[in-house]
Amino acid sequence: MARGTDRRTSDPGGKGPVRSRGSGAMTVYAAIKRDILNLALAPGEPLDELRLSARFGMSRTPIREALVKLTAEGLATTLPNRNTIVSAIDFANLPHYLDTLTLMYRVTTRMAAERREPHHLDMLRRHQKAFCAAAEKSDAIEMIETNRDFHLGIALCGGNKYYIDLFGRLLNEGMRLLRLYYKTYEDHLPKEFVGEHEAMILAIETGDARLAERLGAQHAAQIVGQLKAFLSPTVGRDISLSGVGGAGRMERVA
Repeated sequence: MARGTDRRTSDPGGKGPVRSRGSGAMTVYAAIKRDILNLALAPGEPLDELRLSARFGMSRTPIREALVKLTAEGLATTLPNRNTIVSAIDFANLPHYLDTLTLMYRVTTRMAAERREPHHLDMLRRHQKAFCAAAEKSDAIEMIETNRDFHLGIALCGGNKYYIDLFGRLLNEGMRLLRLYYKTYEDHLPKEFVGEHEAMILAIETGDARLAERLGAQHAAQIVGQLKAFLSPTVGRDISLSGVGGAGRMERVA
């Protein structure tokens, strides 16, 4: 069924169309996920079932199903009192996260070049086509989703279940960081960075494991570097405070 189609069936009681089973939960899941990734729902914010039920005009059952799916992806957290909140972003462990993510970019891309099958290349090209379409529209949420699919697809080429599971978890945990990354470009990702995926596919196709690993490392380094620049102090670091509190004025440090 095409995206955006209203999945409804006829009501046997003659009362008009009704939602097909599970479609309500997916509607709620997609809407809340978009709000979380856009940071419209802040880390730690409650995801109250009653409020969400009123917002979407649905019973609490599809709301719970959506929250379970979000929790499985690491975007929501269930507390001991059984309330659910938007998951925190663990900035304290961010350096360790970025180190691990970079390693997985290298390992999975190298293994893909060594072990890929012909059908894997078709899969990667489909994911890249979807990513390019999202980038062309500057749709950051679709870019996040399709980028995840692309890199998880690379892990699938390698066939190592443990790497696949770990990389999938890392990609899920990093979705909001990737949202910040796209914000640094005002959601208009430069074409050369979109094209990096194409170079990775070519290295995987030709079986050049060393090149594939190097491209994976460079791809990760660009993202990490951009995030570090975004998170680093700028104006506040460069302004002289020598005149504050007196007759002088603030000046930038040369």
